[in-house]
Amino acid sequence: MKNKREKEVIKTSIISILANIVLAGFKVFVGLLSNSIAIISDAVNNLSDALSSIITIIGTKLAGKAPNKKHPYGYGRIEYMTSLIVSAIVLYAGITALIESIKKIIHPEKVDYTTITLIILIAGIIVKFILGIYVKKKGKEVNSDSLVASGADAFNDAILSISVLLSAVIYMIFKINIEAYVGILLSVFIIKAGIELIKESVDNMLGIRVESSLAKSIKKDITKEKDAQGAYDLILNDYGPDKYLGSVHIEVKDTLTVSEVDKISRRITKIIGEKYGVILHTIGVYSVNTKDKKIIDIKRDVSKIVFSNEGILQMHGFYVDIKEKTMSFDIIIDFKNKNREEVYNKIYDEVKNKYKEYDISITLDIDVSD
Repeated sequence: MKNKREKEVIKTSIISILANIVLAGFKVFVGLLSNSIAIISDAVNNLSDALSSIITIIGTKLAGKAPNKKHPYGYGRIEYMTSLIVSAIVLYAGITALIESIKKIIHPEKVDYTTITLIILIAGIIVKFILGIYVKKKGKEVNSDSLVASGADAFNDAILSISVLLSAVIYMIFKINIEAYVGILLSVFIIKAGIELIKESVDNMLGIRVESSLAKSIKKDITKEKDAQGAYDLILNDYGPDKYLGSVHIEVKDTLTVSEVDKISRRITKIIGEKYGVILHTIGVYSVNTKDKKIIDIKRDVSKIVFSNEGILQMHGFYVDIKEKTMSFDIIIDFKNKNREEVYNKIYDEVKNKYKEYDISITLDIDVSD
């Protein structure tokens, strides 16, 4: 599966490289002949796309290296680093094109568009549209952020190239030279795309929230296990595309033996691993009271106290030992609530005041997944 993905990324990137080099060559030739900064800027953009694809290939090959003692989780995150480099190249190309376009406004030069110019521009637009659709589709199929970004960039390039074509047509018909301004428009779009790509790359390197649909689907499948009454605190650490290592807490009845709980956790690990490719290296356990109706009443009262406060998303892992006089549970407070510590302390005080004889333990969990 990994080798197939790597081959698809490399094959798609090579196609993109060849297409962009050919387009860039034609556009440089036509741009120099017509003295058009807009066409030359477009050519530079094509060359940056080709360089981006080369870096994508290098990143994919490095990311495919086998894990070792120093890097036991593999090298998958290298793809995010190469995505950042690609983003920086796109940004640089945009800034360079912007500077050259401004120079052309300050010191305008005569342009000379021909029919050949229009033909090459139209052909370039068609090729870029097709390339963008193809690369983006392949990127989604193999879950490659670099390919998806390259595909989106190619599609945007095609749209921007239309503005270059329009500036040529306007000049040929009305003799009005707007190509330096079109060059600025191109530059702004390229710079914007570069900044957005950098932000996405940095987000991936820092670690972002697990996709909602994936988290909910995994939790749903966990609770299909007949003895798992709930799934909470799902944490998935991303070590590259399609490579997650994580942990989760499950609620089970307090009547189960350690051996029974062990079997449950092994079954869950196997099911989630086979279906999602996610390795759950830790499955924690919350014991659920089932023997005493009094505890159910206590839980109901505590729940009222907890959820009477603003921003409470969840309460789970509730357990009471009446004999030992201990009570423990976890709460999750929305990140939007800027006074999370205050809310936590308020809840603790209210529960403690009502159940003074109990040793209260409340864990403030982080809202890591839906």
